[in-house]
Amino acid sequence: MKASRELVKSDSDLTSIERSSDSSSTPHSYNYGVDPNAETEVNLLDYWRAVRKRLWLVISIMALITMLSIIYVARKPDIYQAGARVQVDLENNAALVGKTPYVFGPANDPVYFNTQLQILVSPGLMRRVVKTLDLEHNPNFFKGSSAQKRSTWQTIKQMAGFGKAEPPTVADKLPDDLPLGATVPAATSHDDRAEAKRLQPYVGAILGGLKVDPVKETRGLYKETRLIDISYTHTDPEVAAKVVNAIAETYVFNNLERKTETNTNTGTVLQKRIAELQQTIRTDEERLVNYAKNNRILTLDASQNTVVERLGSLNKQLGEAEGARIEAEARFNEAKRPGAATALTEADQLKANESETKLADLRQKRAQLMVDATEEAPEVKEIDTQIAELDRQVKEVRSRKSNTLLMNLETNYRQSFAREQALRKLFEQQRGETGSQNEAAINYRIIQQEIQTNKTLLDNLLQRSKENDVIMASKPNNISIIDYAMAPEGPIGPNRTRTVFMALFLSLGLGVGFALFLEYLDDTVHSTDEVERLLHLPALAVIPSAAASGRRRLLAAPGGLQKRNGYHSDNAELLMNVDGRSPLAEAYRHLRTSVLLSTAGRAPRSLLITSSLPGEGKTTTAVNTAVSLGQTGASVVIIDADMRRPRLRSIFGLSDRAGLSSILSSDMSEADMLALVSKDEVSGLSVLTSGPIPPNPAELLGSDQMRRLMAALQANFNHVVVDSPPVTSFTDGVLIASIVDGVLLVVHGGKSSRHVVKRARQLLNDVGAKIFGVVLNNVNLQSHDYYYYQRYYGSQYYKSDVEEETERASA
Repeated sequence: MKASRELVKSDSDLTSIERSSDSSSTPHSYNYGVDPNAETEVNLLDYWRAVRKRLWLVISIMALITMLSIIYVARKPDIYQAGARVQVDLENNAALVGKTPYVFGPANDPVYFNTQLQILVSPGLMRRVVKTLDLEHNPNFFKGSSAQKRSTWQTIKQMAGFGKAEPPTVADKLPDDLPLGATVPAATSHDDRAEAKRLQPYVGAILGGLKVDPVKETRGLYKETRLIDISYTHTDPEVAAKVVNAIAETYVFNNLERKTETNTNTGTVLQKRIAELQQTIRTDEERLVNYAKNNRILTLDASQNTVVERLGSLNKQLGEAEGARIEAEARFNEAKRPGAATALTEADQLKANESETKLADLRQKRAQLMVDATEEAPEVKEIDTQIAELDRQVKEVRSRKSNTLLMNLETNYRQSFAREQALRKLFEQQRGETGSQNEAAINYRIIQQEIQTNKTLLDNLLQRSKENDVIMASKPNNISIIDYAMAPEGPIGPNRTRTVFMALFLSLGLGVGFALFLEYLDDTVHSTDEVERLLHLPALAVIPSAAASGRRRLLAAPGGLQKRNGYHSDNAELLMNVDGRSPLAEAYRHLRTSVLLSTAGRAPRSLLITSSLPGEGKTTTAVNTAVSLGQTGASVVIIDADMRRPRLRSIFGLSDRAGLSSILSSDMSEADMLALVSKDEVSGLSVLTSGPIPPNPAELLGSDQMRRLMAALQANFNHVVVDSPPVTSFTDGVLIASIVDGVLLVVHGGKSSRHVVKRARQLLNDVGAKIFGVVLNNVNLQSHDYYYYQRYYGSQYYKSDVEEETERASA
């Protein structure tokens, strides 16, 4: 058990680790290749972890809401439903509209059917039902049956299947002598607002439980029927049945009452209209006879009227004259175009054609002479004289004939226009004479048509009056009750089991949603996945908390921390020295390996360990990292650069004397600098404390003396570990980050804010610092996010010697 189980042997040769020069082979280098878009990826495992982390919250919400729903449904009374069915045929209005009755089909008048559905749920009909059943004096209508007064516990037992449903008993039933087939008394106060206001609560209660649905057939071709189902739900089965039957009976009676009243009114209107038409017909016949005598109308036959015949003849002549005028006008306008009259003249004048023939011969002859002679030759001049004379004669003939033709066409046009105007004047005169003569005949025909129309209408009204008398004598009703309602034997609701399961699932969704909402509000860093996704940096190590690593057991065990190390404190910073197999030691050895492999070619000589805010464990990480590096046999010096809150002197039990501030505030030589470095015999580390706290730490840490100090220490030690203040609070750490080989950023698991950590990373990147990665510190391994690490560090293989001794002592 005491054999060495160190990860790296303490051999000085191990201080120089061979690496490949290829940076791509170092997965934990500061240039960490994380996809920037990975932050937006949706990972279902993250949701599951968020819910699992708050599993008891989800279970509590589910238990609370489910229990409340059980109590709620257990206190609700049973609901009973009774139903009746009525048939609605198409209304026969033959006496009103003069049509033959027809059978109501599936596509016949849907407006009428929908109107009946609305009448069934009208407040007026419900008020008549309330008065018919005397619901105002029935306490059982609102109170419910006595069967619903059983305890909540009995209902819960029945839901679980350990109790039997009790048969409904009614204390105050409605009167059993309700006439289901008799006539319901007519309502006498439809317009009484006071009564309507008084009955409004009862009407609302009925409408709240009433359901009216048309019955649809699913087996035949036509899905629609003439049936309507009326159902009503109530806590008392007897009340439900009585109310449904009362609604059906009242509805049927109201329809019959309305039809009877309508037929009576129709008969009155028909009789009045018939008397008016008879009087009108007699008056119009007398007026027709007197009109014929006064206007000497003997016949209305148009074939025997000469005035009309002459008007037709004039109309025909006027049409012919108008056509002749249009033709003459067209020819005259065509002749007025340039060249048109000349073309017409040439066609009729043979003399002009002969002259042109001679003129062509002379021109041909002149052309022959011009072959051997000139234009000054006598024979050529003679021919030119003849050509000019013939051309003048041709033009004179053409002009004279053209003028003559235009004059003839104009004369013809004017004659045609004058004849048309004369015939139009005669036509208008004859038409006026014809209109005067026929006006009396037209009025005579109008009076005749009015008399004939009134006689036809009178015959129709007499026929309708007879049909209405037959309808009134038979008292038909197109609405009838098919099935009456019976008191239901068992309740239809509430479905308590379904309600409870719905509440269970809804509460599950609410609990999960609330857990995810809390996870959304949680701005802290919890896992290595979040570190790599949010910061785009590798998570070099996960350091468990002291409680999770069994620190209490180490301190209480024989030969514990005080006895082994000789310290008079139980500082957690030096738990690395307690046992090399403890979870903390394994975590820091893992961090050491990641640091040594973080750069290509050689191990980093100088290392800055800082955090974003105070209290994240940077000093603890710096001390234990330095100890783990020293365990490899390398010489390690740790510098307390946190001159605002120094802690190394208390950890290592060093006196408060000169330190870092003394070196930076003076011009010491390298030997004087190294003389201030103290050696801790227990841990094997060299320690340079902060020294007296200066008023200006940032100016000292950014000075050239600090660079000289770092160069001197790197020349005399294998590794230089610097503990600096938080980078977001002070600029000290940012100044040091630019002169070291790399930076470790310590993040407190479950406490450090994501935005603050990202800001710290940005500050380090702005000065060109090489961030090796992130150390997730003080992690609770009992959390679901670190289940793997819990198994790794808590396995039997990695138990420390002290733990095994403690277990044997307790056994």
